[in-house]
Amino acid sequence: MISIKSTREIELMKATSALAAKTLEYIEPFVVPGVSTEEINRLCHEFITKHGAYPSPLNYHGFPKSVCTSLNEVICHGIPNKNEILKDGDILNIDVTTYLNKFHGDTNKTFLVGNVSPEIKKLVDVTYQCMRAGIETVVPGGHIGDIGAAIQEIARANGYSVVEDYCGHGIGREFHEAPQVVHVGKRGTGPEMKPGMTFTIEPMINLGLKEGKLLKDGWTVVTRDKKWSAQFEHTILVTPTGHEILTLRSEETA
Repeated sequence: MISIKSTREIELMKATSALAAKTLEYIEPFVVPGVSTEEINRLCHEFITKHGAYPSPLNYHGFPKSVCTSLNEVICHGIPNKNEILKDGDILNIDVTTYLNKFHGDTNKTFLVGNVSPEIKKLVDVTYQCMRAGIETVVPGGHIGDIGAAIQEIARANGYSVVEDYCGHGIGREFHEAPQVVHVGKRGTGPEMKPGMTFTIEPMINLGLKEGKLLKDGWTVVTRDKKWSAQFEHTILVTPTGHEILTLRSEETA
């Protein structure tokens, strides 16, 4: 069952999602060469808990940290580590989910660390464009397949691949709810979008092949060909007239 949020539930979703967005804004100045991903985890944890919330990933199915930090060829679910030190030219995805007043808000951003090569900057820029194109398809009466169709068109036009093994998801009282939001698709297919639905759109776009490999830690997923991967994510509300990005950051346009 896909949950339709009430007016009150939507207000609570907006509050937790705003905190998740603020966490990414807060951490940005710390994403620089020489900083460990463990330090980024610590700072995010302190910021989230200081604002009366809980970091949803912590202890979720045994995940040991408060945020996911996915570096370079890591597609998703990277585990912060004191020995993983950011270097000039890296890209780092920080995935934040906050649990506030019994609702989850989920967002992520791929940060550029120092001086990133033009090739990799383009990958990051196009990944953001893919996410925004997917978001633009969200309207009542639309279908979940519309989102993936828009994303894959832009990715493939730029010579990139779209990860299919991991997807967006409904969100609310549960961290992961129905529907699954796959980032490839066919227009007019999948569940119909209705006002009050909340879900994430979070495409993972690879420089090389779409296939990933799960590491022995049981969480970290890297590209099979070791080429780099980027990702962006927002939590979206379907409104009576279109959509609202609940995790919008101040640097972005609505």
